[in-house]
Amino acid sequence: MSGAALGIEIVVVFFLALFLLHRYGDFRKQQRMVLFGTLLAWYLCFLIVFILPLDVSTCNTLMPPHCDSVLKPCYKPWSYIPDGIMPVFWRVVYWTSQCLTWLLLPFMQSYARSGGFSITGKIKTALIENAIYYGTYLLIFGSLLIYVAVHPEWHLSWYELQTIGITAANTWGLFLLVLLLGYGLVEIPRSYWNASRHGHLLIKTYFKASKLMTEKADAEENLEDVMEEVRKVSESIKYNHPLRKYIDTILRKCPVDYQEKMGRNMDDYEDFDDKQNTYPSEKSLVKLHKQVIYAVQRHNRTRVQWQILLQQAIHLEDVAKNETSSTHQFVHSFPSSEPAGWFSRYIYTPTVEYYCYSLIIQSTEFPRWFYRLLSVVLTLFSVAVVWSECTFFSIRPVLSLFAVFIQLAERDYNYLYIEMACFITIFFLCTCVYSTVFRIRVFNYYYLASHHQTDAYSLQFSGMLFCRLTPPLCLNFLGLIHMDSAISHQQKEQTAYTSIMGSMRVLSFIANGFYIYYPMLIVILCFATYFSLGTRCLNLLGFQQFMGDNEMTSDLIDEGKELIRREKRKRQRIEDGENRRREWKERYGNPREDYAARNRSSHEMKETNYSDTVNPSTNRPKYSRTGNRAERDCIELLQDAEPLDFNADSLTDDPLDTDSGRHSGGRYLSMSSSRSRIFDDV
Repeated sequence: MSGAALGIEIVVVFFLALFLLHRYGDFRKQQRMVLFGTLLAWYLCFLIVFILPLDVSTCNTLMPPHCDSVLKPCYKPWSYIPDGIMPVFWRVVYWTSQCLTWLLLPFMQSYARSGGFSITGKIKTALIENAIYYGTYLLIFGSLLIYVAVHPEWHLSWYELQTIGITAANTWGLFLLVLLLGYGLVEIPRSYWNASRHGHLLIKTYFKASKLMTEKADAEENLEDVMEEVRKVSESIKYNHPLRKYIDTILRKCPVDYQEKMGRNMDDYEDFDDKQNTYPSEKSLVKLHKQVIYAVQRHNRTRVQWQILLQQAIHLEDVAKNETSSTHQFVHSFPSSEPAGWFSRYIYTPTVEYYCYSLIIQSTEFPRWFYRLLSVVLTLFSVAVVWSECTFFSIRPVLSLFAVFIQLAERDYNYLYIEMACFITIFFLCTCVYSTVFRIRVFNYYYLASHHQTDAYSLQFSGMLFCRLTPPLCLNFLGLIHMDSAISHQQKEQTAYTSIMGSMRVLSFIANGFYIYYPMLIVILCFATYFSLGTRCLNLLGFQQFMGDNEMTSDLIDEGKELIRREKRKRQRIEDGENRRREWKERYGNPREDYAARNRSSHEMKETNYSDTVNPSTNRPKYSRTGNRAERDCIELLQDAEPLDFNADSLTDDPLDTDSGRHSGGRYLSMSSSRSRIFDDV
């Protein structure tokens, strides 16, 4: 079974990364290189997190002195990885992730968002925009290199240079790691506690609806402005102008309806040199191309998010309404237009759905108790992490709680307990950090939106963050359990992951100073998050954030509730109109088919229905027709007419019988739900 656990986790982690990428990215529209780079970055980072507990368990497979005896053979766990595999594995994973985050992904990020019309132009733009990334890294690396060079007792070999580069990357990542971890340690337990509060999710959904509507309106206005600029440029540059090919490229990125409008206003018969016009430069067209890409993507994202949020708000309102239902059946405000499958017809019936939502989830106290218990457990984990971050450098006595748990398991060689304890600890740390990465939003430049609405720039930026945060996170975890000799200063077996990092003692002020004392700032960040200092500061700056005791939050909640109510009325009008048209079709059929049937019947009557009386003057048989000229004209006029819900007293019982003079007595009015809603769908 050697290496079986490693192979299983490699496969499982790949499908986990693929699932997340499918949720946030769009496999059909986005570039293959963007998807591949993001998938590789996420996969390598998740792989480090999942494989590290196996590395800790393998290095703790220490043999007692008497294990060489034949009677007492050494015990190895089934997850034991043979010697020589893990060092090679970590070198490939680590250096690949570092090349991605510092070289490839920043370049691809700017390349994908560039407005250039050629490969050379996009490459040039990408290099210029990424100068700040490379400059930051070179600044830290150069400072550490000077520090090592001024000490004459140190010789700069390849090993020392490699250690300096790794230390510089980990130092950059540790700055951001403590910020994200301090936020996640408080916000994750608090989110589960808020989930136990009755109606909290619906109120927060109203708040999101108000903010999203503002963003949606701003995105539509921005798209209109950009399309107006594209229209002006398109009309000024004619078909035989050298820059016309760039205009065609920009037009292909515009929405279809805007392309049709601009195409109708084109006067391609005019040459570009007929008038002395001022034409835009290629640089301005590159800028316009970039604006079009950004505006279209933002408009599509807000439109899809609004529909999803609207559906979520309607569903939450339905759950709240069905709590007090006496029919014991879950009633939806808007039934699904898709036909019900066998699962909905026989298993997940409205009665079952009612008990699931109204009784199990909302009405009983079990979920509230469960969420609160889960919140308390996560809070204890957060307290343990904060305590260990402040005391992990203490070797005698051992104050780090996670180090105490691992050392107790080492004495009994309980490898399964070591793996589970390490996995739960590092999984909780990664959840706090990675969830913050998925939730954080830097204006509209970086935003991970679910339902395939994340742009290429944000996908690759998240891959860069993961690759920069994961190595310092793993080193911090190894320091918490006293498995990093550079911090614990213990002569014990090291993990293979620590061996590829090099000895941090080359830079003593980093190993003995920054790596030990900087994580203590997590205490301040946790207190700031608990009292919502960052949220309050953003509110003061004009960025609306959800706060229960804020007047602006209450106003936005009321506004969001009214927006949802308005959208429900609009959807109800559309549904009423569809029902009336469907009922008319079921009752009277297709007017064209009815007219054809009547016409055939009339033709047969004209041939067979002769009168029995004879005119005495002409001695010719007299026959009667089925209708007069006015009736035939009425039939021709009404054969394509759609039924309208006017006053029933003014309509006849048969729309084709104009001479009968009989009133319908409300036959058309019955197809409408009420008199006051006759023109709701007009």
